[in-house]
Amino acid sequence: MTQETNHQQNNQPNRTQPSPQLVSLLQGKLNTLVGKSSGYIENLPEDVKRRICGLNFYQSEHAKLEAKFQEEILALEKKYLKLYQPYYEKRAKVVRGECEPAEEEITAGASLFEKEKERQAQEGDPATEKNKEVQGDPAAEKSKEEGAGGSCKGIPEFWLTAMKNLFTISENITERDEEALKHLIDIRISYLENPGFQLEFEFEENKFFSNTLLVKTYYYQDEPGYGGDYVYDHAEGTKIDWKEGMDLTITVETKRQKHKGTNKTRVVKTTVPAASFFQFFNPPPPDCEEEDDDDLDQRLETDYQIGEDIKEKLIPRAIDWYTGKALEYEDMLDDDYFDEGDDYDEGDYDEIDDDDEDGDDEGVSKCLRTSLTIL
Repeated sequence: MTQETNHQQNNQPNRTQPSPQLVSLLQGKLNTLVGKSSGYIENLPEDVKRRICGLNFYQSEHAKLEAKFQEEILALEKKYLKLYQPYYEKRAKVVRGECEPAEEEITAGASLFEKEKERQAQEGDPATEKNKEVQGDPAAEKSKEEGAGGSCKGIPEFWLTAMKNLFTISENITERDEEALKHLIDIRISYLENPGFQLEFEFEENKFFSNTLLVKTYYYQDEPGYGGDYVYDHAEGTKIDWKEGMDLTITVETKRQKHKGTNKTRVVKTTVPAASFFQFFNPPPPDCEEEDDDDLDQRLETDYQIGEDIKEKLIPRAIDWYTGKALEYEDMLDDDYFDEGDDYDEGDYDEIDDDDEDGDDEGVSKCLRTSLTIL
């Protein structure tokens, strides 16, 4: 093959990918059609259109039942929260060291641990061993510490350990945060009168902030969503009263500047936001104009997901997150994403360039998604 032929082939357009101009044109055209009628319904025979109107009425009645269903689900959640409350209160007192479980409760709990170990041994459960390798066995580690240093009050670092085992939360906890979260002694939930819920984080006295209670409140929109479920609107958090020099949500950057005329130097210190779990209490407002729309949507989605995980996973099953038992079931859910019979080989996959990935996802894929929503 000649050099000229090679040059011609190298300059051939890549026909496996649409050009950016074509993608942009398609996206622009499709975006102008969103929400507009394609004329398909209007051109149907009159008797068919009448039947479609009837189906539309049935759908509206179905939507009313869906909304009623969500109302009753919320009422059930509130009802059972009151039934759970005595156990949450007992848990909080034991964690804080204000009381001890009754002897029969300890015996029953130990028996449950033994049954769980027997089940894992019979099944040869690899997930449990993996979790112990990754996360450690906090209960065993603390028992060793207590044996070496004598008795201690309550269950030290109970909530910090549980939170570190829940991925959506742990990925937001920094080493600096851990020192403050060691003083977290309870997390509670309550429901608002209107749709929404509130998370309360109770802290013992510490060197970081003077608040003993940090609150995060999630509000839902007044009108239900398309499926009758409640739609997240916004969240509000407690202003943290940081003690001097202890704010974990900022870092201080020091820069030296030289004056152009006198050549004298000065030191300028500026504060910049820092990654921290405590940013959780300073959620982004939904109408923030300082951020890119995509970045804002991502932050709002992440903030809501953390709140949901604390509400639905952490608070109801705190002891399982503390011991690591809950990780087994999280792994089971993740593993279901793949078929166990499938054989995956890294050689079957090519690296995706970030620019190409953005172009595909935001261009062709978005066009296809948009086109599917048009009648």
